[in-house]
Amino acid sequence: MRVCSALSVTMHCLPIALVLLGTVSLFTSCYGAPHSSTVRMVTTEKTQTKPNSTMVTPGANGTMKPTKYGDEDLGEPILNERRMRLSEEKTVDKKANVTAKKKVKVVKTVKVLKKPKTESPKAKGKPEEQCPPLGLESMRISDYQLRTSSIKRFGLGSHRGRLNIQSGIYDEDFYDGGWCAGEANKKQWFEVDARRLTRFTGVITQGKNSIWTDDWVTSYKVQVSNDTHTWKTCKNGTEDAIFNANKDPETPVLNLLPKPMVGRYIRINPQTWFENGTICLRAEILGCSLPDPNTVFLWEHEPQPTDKLEFKHHNYKEMRKLMKRVNEECPEITRVYSIGKSYNGLKMYVMEISDNPGEHELGEPEFRYVAGMHGNEVVGRELMLNLMEYFCLEYKKGNPRIVRLVTETRIHLLPSMNPDGYEQAYKLGSELSGWAIGRYTYQGIDLNHNFADLNTPLWEAEDNEQVPHKFPNHYIPIPEYYTLPNATVAPETRAVIDWMQKIPFVLSANMHGGELVVSYPYDMTRSYWLAKELTPTPDDSMFRWLATVYATTHRIMAEDNHRICHNENFIRHGNIINGADWHTVAGSMNDFSYLHTNCFEVTVELSCDKFPHEVELPTEWENNKESLLVYMEQVHRGIKGVVRDKDTEKGIPEAIIAVDGLNHDIRTAIDGDYWRLLNPGEYEVTAKAEGYHPSTKTCRVSYEDRPTICDFYISKTPKQRLRELLAKGGKLPKELMLRLRQIRNRKLKLSSPK
Repeated sequence: MRVCSALSVTMHCLPIALVLLGTVSLFTSCYGAPHSSTVRMVTTEKTQTKPNSTMVTPGANGTMKPTKYGDEDLGEPILNERRMRLSEEKTVDKKANVTAKKKVKVVKTVKVLKKPKTESPKAKGKPEEQCPPLGLESMRISDYQLRTSSIKRFGLGSHRGRLNIQSGIYDEDFYDGGWCAGEANKKQWFEVDARRLTRFTGVITQGKNSIWTDDWVTSYKVQVSNDTHTWKTCKNGTEDAIFNANKDPETPVLNLLPKPMVGRYIRINPQTWFENGTICLRAEILGCSLPDPNTVFLWEHEPQPTDKLEFKHHNYKEMRKLMKRVNEECPEITRVYSIGKSYNGLKMYVMEISDNPGEHELGEPEFRYVAGMHGNEVVGRELMLNLMEYFCLEYKKGNPRIVRLVTETRIHLLPSMNPDGYEQAYKLGSELSGWAIGRYTYQGIDLNHNFADLNTPLWEAEDNEQVPHKFPNHYIPIPEYYTLPNATVAPETRAVIDWMQKIPFVLSANMHGGELVVSYPYDMTRSYWLAKELTPTPDDSMFRWLATVYATTHRIMAEDNHRICHNENFIRHGNIINGADWHTVAGSMNDFSYLHTNCFEVTVELSCDKFPHEVELPTEWENNKESLLVYMEQVHRGIKGVVRDKDTEKGIPEAIIAVDGLNHDIRTAIDGDYWRLLNPGEYEVTAKAEGYHPSTKTCRVSYEDRPTICDFYISKTPKQRLRELLAKGGKLPKELMLRLRQIRNRKLKLSSPK
């Protein structure tokens, strides 16, 4: 269970008054003054940016011997304050012992045994567990379960009255940001059909989401019914209770009912609204389903997972405990390490899963999942923690699919890239954190716009026909301005870039929330003045395949008739989209990963609800489990091999692997091994390195789920051999010296005037 925050009334903590629950009837009136809790966004002052370390581009992606990340001790650290308290206590104890030795008084005592009193939950003051949301935001409540007295237009209908729903950017949009009544009077209502007998305990409201108008409800009544004909209003003594609502459009406001009301239908009846606006709202209802033997519905139950995993929200402390537990249960295949710290000093933990943790094995590809880039998008974080548990349990059971992944892949899971942002959202709770609180870092930086823009210099070089002869089409160096100490680069971003440069990742996915779609590079439009434009990479077909793999195995995205989350209908695109064709993002991690390293990365929008209630987490695991595994297996698609020196048979680092027809190369890692993701087909592949003759061969990629082996043995050029000979202090053979002199004389004759 989540700890109650003193800052707000969350969905998990109910006032003591709710413990006394009357006899269940068809519906129960509520008496007493309404309790409301408002959560407001707090803008922190800009703090001084900590000095940034300079990043070095050469040797990125594991092509130089990196400093290894050390194993992390996840034991509970003792803080300085606690150490001081312990030392003070020890000093006091010593003084007390000395005093006791000076004067000792013996006192006889008689022990009287008393029967302990059994305290009732009411006497202990334990609040009753709060009911979860019905699911307006998470889409468990369908559009057919929502009804209103009137609507302003279809785009502002009852189906738009869901908490945190987002509008389009155009006024009069077909998908607008809330329900708005067609008339401005006190007879308007917003109704939710729970479809079963329900104990309603609270209501959360927001105003209309819009960049054009300001509309919200400032107070309302609550009514409950069993048949939509007879309605019972929540009472304050002998009068109707009026709940205070919103003071702005975006901040969620929770009102807990003084006494739960039982029924099937619940209505929000606005009484007052913003004087310069009209009646508009977005809502979520809190309620617990009750047994109802008279129901005529055959309920469709969500599939519950059979995996024995810990389905709850984990704050920083609890995340450490879970990772420590998994590491202790499966030490032979797991390792926990930290890639850096957030601005507030929280470590960015990674769990490595491999049959040889801590070591890069020749020919074994490196895979990563990154979650929590936006701290309030928490589904990815919990999926990563569940995935750690799942791999440990299934590996011990001998699951052949999991055993193969562990033995043939080195997997890295980063559950929280923005731990500071998550802690901020976690304190408010799943329904009260709104749409944006916790998205940014403590410094106010959006990490998905904070990586170096490498697209612009590449496209400028392509326009000037400098690629690839004068300007590389891969491993594009980081611009100098980005490495300056005063550059606005978050420590979290620098830590991830350093991580990318140390480990030769092949494939990755970046977990987000708030939509149901998989986007792939490029994320930035080539025409800088356009808000969105189709901007494919040279590996567009491969990226489309990777996105399709995840989308078509996701339990909700695979359905052709699932409800859209906000205002974009991605179903017609197969639930995949080119990032730049959705909305342009300069400095995204996907583009940076593709252009600065060998790694292909996509963004997965996992669910409509950014921060779902923990009762939704088992369903989210079932929705994504197969997708997570299938996508991971794609790291073995394409070709792989080792580029070796023909004479010494040693691996050659930083050798270039070029595929004919694809204007994007990759490079070998420190041991000379490489992995090139490709779709099935035949490819002319060339391996080349400085000081070596290039070598070309045909490599055929099959439809099987294993990569094609394409090894290369390349020979040094005579010039390179000469350099190495001179570097060792050797002398040139006489024949070679004579030959060089003849060539030099010939050049002089040709260049001299006649």
